[in-house]
Amino acid sequence: MNQQPIVLPYGDPAFVADPYPFYRQLCQGRPGEDGPVRRAVIAGGLEVWLVTPFEECLAALSDPRLSSDIRLASDPLLMQRLPVAERESVLGNMLRADPPDHTRLRRLVSRAFTARRVAGLRPHVQGIADRLLDAVVPTGRADLIEDFALPLPVTVISELLGVPTDDRRAFQRWVDDLLPWGAEPQDPAVVERAWRQMRAYLTGLLATKRVQPGDDLLSALIEARDEQHRLTEDELVSMAFLLLAAGYITTVNLIGGGIAALLAHPDQLRMLREDPALLPDAIEELLRYDGPLNPGIARFASEDVSIAGVDIPRGATVLVGSALADRDPERFPDPDRLDITRGDSAHLAFGHGIHYCLGASLARMEGEVAIG
Repeated sequence: MNQQPIVLPYGDPAFVADPYPFYRQLCQGRPGEDGPVRRAVIAGGLEVWLVTPFEECLAALSDPRLSSDIRLASDPLLMQRLPVAERESVLGNMLRADPPDHTRLRRLVSRAFTARRVAGLRPHVQGIADRLLDAVVPTGRADLIEDFALPLPVTVISELLGVPTDDRRAFQRWVDDLLPWGAEPQDPAVVERAWRQMRAYLTGLLATKRVQPGDDLLSALIEARDEQHRLTEDELVSMAFLLLAAGYITTVNLIGGGIAALLAHPDQLRMLREDPALLPDAIEELLRYDGPLNPGIARFASEDVSIAGVDIPRGATVLVGSALADRDPERFPDPDRLDITRGDSAHLAFGHGIHYCLGASLARMEGEVAIG
């Protein structure tokens, strides 16, 4: 495969607003360049091997030779390109870990995302959503993202982690600086300052919860560490940041993108209003139609591998194009059509395999509350 890599046009506002026409053209192929795996240049000028068909993406996410450990990447600049928060937390969270460390970390955290705990959170999430909406009603206008989609998941994850109410304003400010909404990256100095402040805060909060534990995830993780010696201090802070980032980004994209998609398809919105029982299926279709992981999920080849007949060298970055796979016509008939009655939840919006999003049930529930 000697052709020039395809460049994803992140500088084009039309692509940022709606990348799917470009994805469609990409998947249809160009003379001499069609195929399920191809070289591509993504944001920041990073060159990757892009996998696009659904079945190949599914297989790639299950392949143990494709690691989540970014330290395996042959590009020496890759770690340097990460925000400081990710660089410092990369060694301690399960998103970037492989078994057996991943297995150990996931087992400890999974207790927070049981069906019972998520169901118990629903009344709180509904109350938060109601208060956010009540606050904007008198003004007669609202910004969907700033007034609703952003503060809802931040408040929920704050409660889940056990962040005291008085600290949540500062907590949200750090979140806004660390995980900015939009295409433009945040000023590195702002990101670093926010990370240092949040890390210091989380370290202090962990110390408090050792003395005064509560019914929250941080207290549960501390107990697991202190009694069984399974989590280090760095792992505790890193896991807290991972839960924050995962619970925040996924849900903001689901709420914002989901509502935008329904407004752009008034027939589907009308159908949902007439039959609220369609809400769970609607959430699955919205996740498939415009998922939160766009264009996809990064993996790193721990050895030379072959995907769909294409040889990929050890250390290469493989981008599993979940957003493209979820529009694959071989897997989803008429994939560019939003159909809340599709009834197919086998999408890749939350990944697949051992790294399947642990907070998927929480994100779905928040999406149902926000959109319903």
